[in-house]
Amino acid sequence: MENKIDTNIETAIFANGCFWCTEAVFQRLNGVRKVVSGYTGGTIKNPAYREVCSGRTGHAEGVKIEFDNSIISYKELLEVFFATHNPTTLNRQGNDVGTQYRSEIFYTTQAQKETAEEYISLLGKEKVFSNPIVTAISEEKPFYLAEQEHHNYYNYNSSQPYCQFIINPKIKKLNQYFSDKLNTAKS
Repeated sequence: MENKIDTNIETAIFANGCFWCTEAVFQRLNGVRKVVSGYTGGTIKNPAYREVCSGRTGHAEGVKIEFDNSIISYKELLEVFFATHNPTTLNRQGNDVGTQYRSEIFYTTQAQKETAEEYISLLGKEKVFSNPIVTAISEEKPFYLAEQEHHNYYNYNSSQPYCQFIINPKIKKLNQYFSDKLNTAKS
């Protein structure tokens, strides 16, 4: 039996604040096969949550997304990325402050890099945000899985106050503006 490689499967890596929020948003999109929380962009191997939170490792909380580009494009993922966080605040998202909460795109292909650059340029030209976008675009770096308790955090803890006040509004926004992109079995 011949192994068939699915050429439509790509990986995207985004950092845009707390990975609990980002994971919850992207898990609900049709065409997204897998989302895992972790740490990327730093200087040490296998960092732990406590080390990343200290800000001394240089890592960002991020998500690695496996998606089928025949169902959802990288540009559509970027649309959701920019709509569900504030890309104009340096090293912070709301009350989450520190370099680990920065807005950064870690491209896995040259095409992703070009798409991200074009999209940020378009957002700037259209003046979508009142302040300049500070989202960095960087080549993919080693991605370290977060500890098990951080995976599917929202799905298992949606009644927690952080989830109610911080993540629920992002899910509501996703449902309102991207309803055509939702996987109805997951939303």
